[in-house]
Amino acid sequence: MQNPLLTPSTRPYQWPAFDSITADHYLEAAKLGAAEQREELQRIASEPGEPTFANTFQALESSGQTLRRAMMTYFSVLSAHGTEPIRAIQSQMSAIYSAQEDEIYLNKTLYLRLQALNCSQLEGEDARLAKQTLKDFELSGAALDESEKQKLKELNAQLSELSSQFGNRVLENQNAHAVLFESTDELAGLSTQAIDSAAQAAKQAGHAQGYLLPLVSPTQQPLLESLTSSESRRKVFMASISRGTDENPTIHLAAQMAALRAERAELLGFANHAETVLAQATAPSTAAVQERLAELTAAATANARKEAEILAKVAGHELNAWDWKFYSNQVLRDEYAVDSEELRNYFELDRVLIDGVFATATKLYGITFTERFDLPTYHEQVRVFEVFDADGSPLALYTGDYLARETKKGGAWMTSLRDAASFFGELPIVTNTLNISAPADGEPVLLSLDETNTLFHEFGHALHGMFSNGKYASLSGTSVPRDFVEFPSQVNEMWVLDQQVIPGYALHHKTGQKLDEATISKVRDAGLWGQGFSTTEYLAASVLDWAWHTIRAGAVIEDPLQFEQQVLNDAGFDTELIPPRYRTGYFQHIFANGYSAGYYSYIWSEVLDADTVQWFEENGGLMRENGSRFRQELLSRGNTRDPLKSYELFRGRTARVEPLLRRRGLVNAE
Repeated sequence: MQNPLLTPSTRPYQWPAFDSITADHYLEAAKLGAAEQREELQRIASEPGEPTFANTFQALESSGQTLRRAMMTYFSVLSAHGTEPIRAIQSQMSAIYSAQEDEIYLNKTLYLRLQALNCSQLEGEDARLAKQTLKDFELSGAALDESEKQKLKELNAQLSELSSQFGNRVLENQNAHAVLFESTDELAGLSTQAIDSAAQAAKQAGHAQGYLLPLVSPTQQPLLESLTSSESRRKVFMASISRGTDENPTIHLAAQMAALRAERAELLGFANHAETVLAQATAPSTAAVQERLAELTAAATANARKEAEILAKVAGHELNAWDWKFYSNQVLRDEYAVDSEELRNYFELDRVLIDGVFATATKLYGITFTERFDLPTYHEQVRVFEVFDADGSPLALYTGDYLARETKKGGAWMTSLRDAASFFGELPIVTNTLNISAPADGEPVLLSLDETNTLFHEFGHALHGMFSNGKYASLSGTSVPRDFVEFPSQVNEMWVLDQQVIPGYALHHKTGQKLDEATISKVRDAGLWGQGFSTTEYLAASVLDWAWHTIRAGAVIEDPLQFEQQVLNDAGFDTELIPPRYRTGYFQHIFANGYSAGYYSYIWSEVLDADTVQWFEENGGLMRENGSRFRQELLSRGNTRDPLKSYELFRGRTARVEPLLRRRGLVNAE
């Protein structure tokens, strides 16, 4: 059978032929696509005529389409449905990608050809493309001598391989550390549905009997809120926090990657890896990031200590790390009359998606959704929707893959199978992937409030991709600085509890009764409760990331766990009570997913988010004209102009930090 990846798909939106693509197809297309692009690069570099924008920057932008098609499709599937054949070729696929990046950015003749063009007359997106492309070359080592380039290629290849190993082991450990319980007595506090789901998970994992509680990516596990047995909570917590430190270790892979990144940074002329990251970020300096993290840490840990005192009184004994979520949920019930487990009954997946997420987008932006059943998917759980603009014209395809499974890495994310790029004549295909626990057969998929929030968040990324109105794929959609990309998704979270939105989707899955306004008000009132904990665990992970990536070349971290503990102690964190959201051993964001020295981005972009939420509130909230302004000035722009310039044009000024401090309860914290 002919490889379907070697030519553009004839299906709508160039939808991939998932019904016929095999692992061998991905590898073949990557190899042939890389060779094809090398020939294209040679033609660009050796063009005898005078350099023009068309035969330099545009030609480079349009090169490598077969490789691009293969890589975008493969890495989307790898994360969401990494079967054994798909995972078996990961190292080869990653190596091809890494080597091809070097083929482009370390090509001296090509770099000189690009530099030879006088770009002073370029305007708009053409000027932006030229500027960004040259910057990419410079930051990738184009100006190094040949011996330095060879060393850089070796470092890049090593890092690519180690990243693949780390990601694979994290998935293996997450599955291996699922906790098996023998009796329902140990699961007291869980709903009948959750227990049935655990029994089903045990059978699917090959256990003759018992109840299996799978883990999610972060340290804290959602079921810790409900399990009444402290011993059961301890087992789940210890299984989570020990990932990567035992029989399938990842911590030394992480330390090795950090050291190699530091070595690469020095080769490129930077003091550390974090500096290389900030060269493409909105944060002005490493000092600015460190200062922001330190300021927020002092306030957040002070709030967390106050919360810990309250929880210890509620518990009646010294608080353990595995007890925090349980007693925090008890405070929500007792003080705010909010029962997290009971709330699940009102957040059924289809209603949240269709009557919440989609309905909000329709009100704000005028877009509509039609589910399609004619397009083959990589897994039967994946759903596909065609998205139409307000005038009825096709806008994008949106896919949702919401349920957890063993072949899916942990967490939640958005990615693209195709970009919005008028230069290629492409309309976007965007994906949202979550890890909601699958229910027992015949039962509805019920979400926690956090999972509902995550669905709105990831759809905010999807909007950023779908609304992109640029010319070039490399400047399209979410191709913005890492510490800006979370901003649009964070803004979309504001609608979860909005008074015009939640009545439409928060209906009891059995009775159809709406979640009453009194309860909704209590959930809103409880918003500040637990902010000390959540901000502290997030900041601890950010500080840990920053520490790993500000080491200098030559630094040797012989004991990664000791390094982790020392860093967090020095920063003022009590990790015995509040461990970081991710420990080194399972910190996929920074060792496998491209967020190295970038986990600070969430709080950095949340400054823009909180300021934008204030703007919406001041201007009438869920109104079409507000959505149109946000779409026109920000969501549609991608990286076609400086994203902070887009923000200023949308907001009418630069962002202010005060709304974030109020939201996080960090004002006047002692």
